[in-house]
Amino acid sequence: MLLSNRQPRKRHSVLVPVREFSGFALPGLFLYGLLVLVPIGWTVVLGFTDRNRFAPDTSWVGLDQFRRLLEDDQFWLVLRNTFVVTAIVVVVPNVLGLAIALLLDRDTLLYRLLRSVFFTPVILSGIVVSVIWQSMLRPDGVLNKVFGDVGWLSDPGIALYSISGILCWQMLGFCVVVYLAGLNGVPKELHEAAIVDGAGWWRRFRSVTWPMIASAVTINTVMLLISGFKVYEHVLVLTNGGPGRNTTASIAFDVIEKGVRGDRIGFAAAEATIMLCIIVALSGLVLRLLQRREVHL
Repeated sequence: MLLSNRQPRKRHSVLVPVREFSGFALPGLFLYGLLVLVPIGWTVVLGFTDRNRFAPDTSWVGLDQFRRLLEDDQFWLVLRNTFVVTAIVVVVPNVLGLAIALLLDRDTLLYRLLRSVFFTPVILSGIVVSVIWQSMLRPDGVLNKVFGDVGWLSDPGIALYSISGILCWQMLGFCVVVYLAGLNGVPKELHEAAIVDGAGWWRRFRSVTWPMIASAVTINTVMLLISGFKVYEHVLVLTNGGPGRNTTASIAFDVIEKGVRGDRIGFAAAEATIMLCIIVALSGLVLRLLQRREVHL
């Protein structure tokens, strides 16, 4: 009698969470595919053609555009410029950002205001930042009044490093904020225990702080790597690829120049495809190495 009155348990189908997730995720996945994956795929396809805006017919040329690109001295020049900028941008904001974050790791109103000041350049567009610095780097600008007559943007040996420094300045605030978030996640008990054991500042940083902010180092390094490799606005506004012939041109700048101004859409698409492959490969390698460090620490 008791068994007959017992209500059977309702079985929740495993498909219910899947349907709920799909209802939220599908619109976003659709927009991501439409606005990101489809243009990337179309660019890759164009790299195997001789597409030109003024040519009525488009022919499939296979790997011919990639072969011509690898034989082009200008491509290797802009690739070298891009690697120089990326190397500087990955190292300098990372080191300075960590140092500033350690100084600003205080919970007072003054330090919170300073955090906002450092983060302000990050929210500005590359064009705005470039215009601001262009006014300071011109011959009658503020910096030349301090350091004398220096061709910050007109000297081929200095211009590329000037652009790198400006990009470092813009990305510094991002690194500071990420490192501050990582420092806030370090338990104070660990520092207190290290002080009790007689550890000095450097030993506490090396044995406690540095291992605990490994994820912040990973985030900053990957983001700086991508930012350095896709630099375009700063080159366009500050030097337009000069002085001289492509002495400061980046690979992203060269893609736009060839595709838009040079009307060599197929050639530019092939260059953009190689740029994408390099970014994916380097980002994946760095991410794998740094995440492995997180596990070991």
